[in-house]
Amino acid sequence: MGEFFYRLGISLLGIGVKLHALINAKSKKFVEGRKDLFPQLEGKFKSVNQPVVWFHCASLGEFEQGRPLIEAFKKEHPNFFILLTFFSPSGYEVRKNYELADYICYMPLDTAENAERFVKITQPKLAFFVKYEFWHYHLKALSEADCWLYSVSAIFRSNQRFFKFHGGFYRKILKQFDHIFVQNKTVAALLKGINLHNVSVSGDTRFDRVKSITDSVKPQEMFVEFSKDQPVLIGGSTWEPDIKAIAPFLQQNPEWKAIIAPHDISEANLKLHEEVLKIPTSRFSTINSEAITKTRVILIDNIGMLSSLYQYGKIAFIGGAFGDGLHNTLEAACFGLPVFFGNKNYGKFQEALDLLDVNAAFKVANAQEFLSIMNSDDFKIEESSQRALDYVNQNIGAKDKIMKHIAPIIQKMKLS
Repeated sequence: MGEFFYRLGISLLGIGVKLHALINAKSKKFVEGRKDLFPQLEGKFKSVNQPVVWFHCASLGEFEQGRPLIEAFKKEHPNFFILLTFFSPSGYEVRKNYELADYICYMPLDTAENAERFVKITQPKLAFFVKYEFWHYHLKALSEADCWLYSVSAIFRSNQRFFKFHGGFYRKILKQFDHIFVQNKTVAALLKGINLHNVSVSGDTRFDRVKSITDSVKPQEMFVEFSKDQPVLIGGSTWEPDIKAIAPFLQQNPEWKAIIAPHDISEANLKLHEEVLKIPTSRFSTINSEAITKTRVILIDNIGMLSSLYQYGKIAFIGGAFGDGLHNTLEAACFGLPVFFGNKNYGKFQEALDLLDVNAAFKVANAQEFLSIMNSDDFKIEESSQRALDYVNQNIGAKDKIMKHIAPIIQKMKLS
């Protein structure tokens, strides 16, 4: 019965996305990106004479998690042909030219026919599915083709169907994996509770990726000058409720400056930020050396700079938790910044929960609560900063654990 409803769900997904493609650009890319997929695969793979390793990522976030593993694999085993697939256009469109992959495409919808054909054409020897990706027919086809199959940076919650009394079909999906590398001990215990023992705690490969980025960041003279004499608050991916929580603190504490990168850089939202702040604010695109000495806030009006800006901060306020969901807290933690965020939608973000547990992060309901923590004698920035760094350093190395696990298997392949 579970498989019947699974097939039905995939069929409805296929129909729904085709209808949505008539009015939605992203869905149109989802559909058009899979047109002629199999003829293109056949044309490419008929000339591939290297062993194939397949990395599958749902979207861009999962790619960033899988990227350290792809890079480590490429470095250690350059003789393998790397196949990289995405489920979502938001991953494929951004990374379709990723230089370390030999071929990049969409994964076909998970039907029995599609899966069998895809695996028959590509013939992977190893496959890595990142984080949430559990596609029944593709996993089954890979297992039947004697491909070594791994789930990496996996994360589960106890309310998922895998752990329900009626979730037998979905538990069978997980049993297709040769090994599941999970992010923490809690997840490992959940899986062992449903009699899955081919599990080990490797951590989250995203720590390796983010740490490598922070270690390679170079200082920018403008921000060095701006931050040299006063403490700086970094606002990361902020929305209106976030900036309203930050503004009173900055207004009441003139010794503090801020660098704020809104998630939405439309003119309307930039103006809203300026109106709420009510203190001297300059936009990055128009600031000059004279303005640097007079402004208290630099408002970032472009995309792509945020991860490098945390190096100038003393604390960070990460946006999104008052709304649809918390944005990235890990980048700030990698620079040793205590992290603040809204008290609503953060529960699905493991690193946020972990940072709260070690008192390196703080959730606030409003501006008054933020002010209260910042003014409290119990809040010591240096101690929270060290706890953030300790947390990051304790979680680095997931890719090395995975590479060590698969090393004997690859050695056997070379000898066979």
